[in-house]
Order: sequence, then structure tokens, then C-alpha cells
Amino acid sequence: MKRVNDFLKKLNKEQLDAVVHTKGPVMVIAGAGSGKTRVLTYRIAYLLSQGIDPFNILALTFTNKAAREMKERVINLIGDGDARNVWMGTFHSVFARILRIEGHHLGYPANYTIYDSSDSKRLIKNIITDMKLDVKQYPPSYVASRISMAKSSLISSEEYTKDPDIQAADDSARKPYIKEIYTRYQNRLKRADAMDFDDLLFNTFILFSGFPKILYNYQQKFKYILVDEYQDTNHAQYLIIKKLAANTEQICVVGDDAQSIYGFRGANISNILNFKSDYPDFKLFKLEQNYRSTKTIVNAANQVITYNKDQIKKTVWTDNNDGSTIGYIKAPSDTEEGTMVANSIFEKKMNGQLSNDYFTVLYRTNAQSRSIEEALRQKNIPYKIYGGLSFYSRKEIKDLLSYFRLVINQNDEDALQRIINVPARGIGKTTMEKIIVTADDHDVNIWQVINDPDTYKLDVNSGIKTKLKNFSTMINSYIVAGKSKDAFEVASHIATSSGLLKSFRDEDTPEAISRVENIEELLNGIKEFTEKAIEKSEGDMSVKKSLGEFMEDVALLTDADSEDEEDKDKVTLMTIHASKGLEFPHVYIVGLEENLFPSIQSITTRSELEEERRLFYVAITRAMETVTLSHAETRYKWGNFTYTEPSRFLDEIDNSLIDRPELFQPVAKHEKTTTFTGSIPQPAIKKRNLKPISSNNTSSAKVSQQDNAELSEGMNVEHDKFGVGRVLSVEGSGPNKKATVFFESVGNKTLLLRFAKLKVL
Repeated sequence: MKRVNDFLKKLNKEQLDAVVHTKGPVMVIAGAGSGKTRVLTYRIAYLLSQGIDPFNILALTFTNKAAREMKERVINLIGDGDARNVWMGTFHSVFARILRIEGHHLGYPANYTIYDSSDSKRLIKNIITDMKLDVKQYPPSYVASRISMAKSSLISSEEYTKDPDIQAADDSARKPYIKEIYTRYQNRLKRADAMDFDDLLFNTFILFSGFPKILYNYQQKFKYILVDEYQDTNHAQYLIIKKLAANTEQICVVGDDAQSIYGFRGANISNILNFKSDYPDFKLFKLEQNYRSTKTIVNAANQVITYNKDQIKKTVWTDNNDGSTIGYIKAPSDTEEGTMVANSIFEKKMNGQLSNDYFTVLYRTNAQSRSIEEALRQKNIPYKIYGGLSFYSRKEIKDLLSYFRLVINQNDEDALQRIINVPARGIGKTTMEKIIVTADDHDVNIWQVINDPDTYKLDVNSGIKTKLKNFSTMINSYIVAGKSKDAFEVASHIATSSGLLKSFRDEDTPEAISRVENIEELLNGIKEFTEKAIEKSEGDMSVKKSLGEFMEDVALLTDADSEDEEDKDKVTLMTIHASKGLEFPHVYIVGLEENLFPSIQSITTRSELEEERRLFYVAITRAMETVTLSHAETRYKWGNFTYTEPSRFLDEIDNSLIDRPELFQPVAKHEKTTTFTGSIPQPAIKKRNLKPISSNNTSSAKVSQQDNAELSEGMNVEHDKFGVGRVLSVEGSGPNKKATVFFESVGNKTLLLRFAKLKVL
């Protein structure tokens, strides 16, 4: 074993104090980039160097990757003899190990099966079907989410059934049978000697609560407990840890309340905020020196987080250089935001001779990646989606595009088979097999059989024939619409009338909400595609782009993305949630607009808003060298051209830290709740008007509308292309305002005024 002093010399004073204080409860508040993982690994190494039995040390993490990295670092510090015997792993893996040993007390064999989320949803779907319930009313994902949240709160199926508040909530959601599904689900799991992921926590708690002797044995075994990312623990994890540490209170938790961003998963920030109440004799250590970021980035992050009331006070600082001021992009539209971000990345890359993996673009929702992806492709900048799929590869997008493909080409059997039962409409696998066999027997494609089952003598009952008829009628209506309507009109009609959007809205889970947002973003892209044609024709709304033209455009766009997926030299695109724990030299945070970031779903209470602000804090602190903030003045929302308001978070960074502060004028609407200390600049809400990075594109929103605002029926006008005409009618308002004009040269024309450039005579 290496000499203790050899590795302790690598710690700063605060880190060293946290490592060597091994008596009693300890909380280490570790600011972003302050060496949190180093403290955990050095503390384990120090305990082992002091002769502590490795079997008496329990270290809990949230990811297997974190556990592996910690163990490897401990081995590098002191050798692998003792380090391999430390109980180190995720909450689920450690508790699963305990249940392998002790599960027989709860009636489980040592070789019990663990169901992952897909296994659980499949079982829940089977139960829903067995109960003859409608899967549209009881989407398996929604039911699984309800059961998971109950278990995370340690609510059994029996307690769930008896709780009047829970039952009232389910009744209000028109899902009164969830209690019975939950009961059957647990019975089926037990009968199969299986546990789902939530059971690993739930049953460990039951084991320790119901069998005091077993709890005492593990309390004696785990004399030293370390918990990583304590701010992310849920109720079940919190109570299990508290039980294990109750005797000796030799517990060390490490985390940062300012980075608590998983409330939607059940994480409870009060666990870390109330640590001092659980352990009054605790020792607090603050790691406040940031080794990652420039002074500008650190100060900006500090300023933002002070607007939160619920926090453990700390002042993060750094000895790094001042660095560049924070960049700012104000784009005329969301499409141009993508273009301007891509241009900025390209410029930095060329000027600094940097590789692509120096850059990341962070966004609040997955749907925002579309405009960024398209802009990066146009600049031939390779990218990768971290923790998710490329926009056009996401299931819900591929499903909707398959509808489009089938409308355009009824011989596209791959598209047909993909969506014939999406959303579920009772046309199952057996029916499809019969259709395929019948089509083969008659040497026709499967669409012909579906469209006319009687002619081809399809062997199905009348109920199935009715379902097939309804499906073919729906698709045929889309085909007819596609011949006269533009791409956006047809696409939005398909998304709505097919039931695809409704199925996700009915689920009402975070995943389903994300899918709705992605479909909305696809429709926004189609709207832009159609409006570009109108803009190029100077407002002539008779110029239409078909769905087929859009699909051709998409095919060319996605086919260009052919870089080797193993190639790591790519710009990283990800949600801010996925970025936690990572760092990049250059970070772009896009979509900083009210109702987008902060999210409209997270601003109804102060606690929700504060979690959104912590999310912004996390985004800023991913950066090592530069941060660029961006927002768009306009976005498409369900095909409507809407104006946006800059995010309130932009007002919370002092003007001295952002590029060209003399030009930015925010609305001073937020009160500061705390003050700064030390050398950090005093934040003040001052008049600022940051001039956006220049763009070669001229936004349609910027076209002067002075003449158009005064336009009324009977006026004579002049159009650059059609000449002199007379206004017959004016309708709509704002960006959707249009006029029907009679021109002697071409007759009646309906023009979108923000593109038409009409001159009143």
C-alpha cells in the first residue's frame, strides 16, 4: 500500500479536511468542478490506509460508470488488494445483492428475476388486456409511471388501494382501475419470483423494517457509508440510508443542492437541505474552488443561483483566468438560431484550429435539436446526439414520417406495417400475417388487400374487416388531401386525425410529453418548409410545397449524415439533464425563452422554478472556456408563427459578464433574494441590449409592415411582381395577416402580407 502522505499531497486544504475527518456524520457540499469525485475516492483510500476493513465500507452511486471510475481510482491510489472488497455500486446493484442473500425472508429465492422497464411495461400491457380495459385509456407507460412513483414513495398496492387522495386523483384522470392493475402486477411479479427496479428499493426497505436483526447485522457490517450525488436521492433511498446509518452515524454524503435537477424522477432536494436536522452533530465541508471554468463562467453561475431561496450558501471561486465574456445570440427565428449557432461554432473552430468535440449544444427539450442538426449538416459539421437519437431517428418521428411515406407511396409496405397499428387500433400480428399471406397468394401488395379485403377473400371476421376499412378510409382521405393541400396542412391533419398525438397526450408521462414536443417540432419544420416557398414567391399563397417534396428534402438531409458513428470528433448535442457530470471547452445554451426555458410546465410554483434555475446553473457550469447563450425572437408553435420573450434567466447575469452589455435592455421584473460576498461582482438589473451575432439571413419578421398595417378593402396597391392591383379583402392579424388582391395581369391573388411587400398607392 502506498504511503498515505503520497496521495494526500494532491488535495487542497478543503478537500483534505473532508477526506481525513472520518468520525461522525459528514456532508460535503461540492460546487461544480470542485473535485467531488476526488474527495469520495480519496476518502475511501484514506479509510483503507487507516486499517478499516474494506468489507465495512459501503459506497453508493447513481450510475455503474461512476462506481467503476471510483473503484479504479482507489486501486490506482493504494493498490487493488483491499479496494476490490469495498461494497461499491449503484443503489440498485447493492440492494439487489443484499436481496439475493436475504430475500428468502420475503419469500423470494436467491435466483429471483429482475424485470427492466420494458419487461414491466409488457407485463402491465398484458394485465390491461386480460382485464379487457382499453389500452388507450390505460397506456402501459402511464400506468408503469404511476406504479413506479408509488413504490418510490414506499406505497404498496394495498396502501395505494386504500389511499383516498390517490384514488381521487385516478378517478379524476378517468383511470380508476390502476389500483387493480397495480395489485395484479405485484401478484404476477411475485408468482414469477421477479422484482422490478423499484422493488429492489421497496423490498430492501421492507426487509430492514420488518426484520430488525437483519438490519442490525448490516448496520454492524457497513460501519462507514458514503453516498454520491445525495441531492438526487428519493424517499426510499433516503430512508434506507438513514436506517443503515442509525447506529454509528458514520455517514458521509457528497453533493450539490445547486445541481438538484431530477425532481421529476422523484429526487427530493429536502434530503440534502435537511441533513443537518437528521444529524445535528454533522460536520459541513464546502468545496468552493472550481478547477474547471474561467472566472467569468464561475461568477455568472454564482449570480444565477443566488436567486434561489432554498439552498445551502456557498461561494464558488476559481484561480483560473478571467476568460472571455459570455457570448450572446439573438436570432430572428428558431431556424436562424440554429444557423447562427452553427456559424459561431464554425468560426471558433477555424480560428482556434479546434476539433469538433470541443463543442456542445445544450437544450431544454429534445425537440430543439432539429434546427441545430440541420444547420450543422449545412455547414458539414459532424455531430452526435448524446443520450438520445438523432431527431429524425426518434420513434415517434419515424412513425409520423411512415404515415407520410404511405400517403405518398402505397407500395411502401415497410411504412404500412410500421403504422397500421400505431396507435393501437386492434389490427394485431395475427391479422397482419393473414394479410401478408393473402397478398402473396394473389401477387398483390398488402395495401390492396387492406383496401379491398372482400375481393381477395381475406380470412378475418367482420370486426377486423371494419377496423381495416376504417384504416384504409383514413389513409385514402390523406391521399386525397395530399393532392390539393400543402405539406403542412396534410402533415398536421395526419398527426391529429391518426390518433398519434392523442395517444401520447393521453399517456401524460414525461416521455410522452417529450414525444408530443418532438412531433410539434417536426410540424414546425414542415411549416417553415412551406412558408419558404411563399416567401420566395413574395407572398403568393397559391405556391404550395407538397408532402412529397418535403419527404424528398428530408431524405436528402438525413442521407447526408453518414459519418462513422464510432468517430468521436463530433459536436455533442444533448439535453441539459443529460449533460450533468460532463464538461466541454465551449458550451452553447439555446432556446433561452420564457415558457421554453424555464419550461411552461415548471413555473407554477417557486420550487419548480428554482429547479429550472438549477438546471440553468448546471448548463453554465459544464463550460470550461466559453459559454454562449441564445434565444429566438420568433418560433413556430403548432404551425403558428409566434413571438417569444427572452428568458428571465438572462436578466440574472450581470451586464459586465456578457458581451456588448451596453445594448441589452431586459425587463426588470425579478427581485434578488440574496447578496454576493467577496470579489464576485454585485448583480444588478440594468438596461442592457446585447446586439446579436450577425446573420446573413434576413428574417421575414423584420420586413417593415407599416403599409400593410394600414391596408384595407378598396385600396390600390402595387406588387413588385404582379403590378398594380385592388384590395378585395383583408383577414387575419399579426404575422398571419393576409389580403386577397385583384391584379389586372394575373387576376385574384391571396398574399401573406409579411412576405408580400405591397406598396399602398
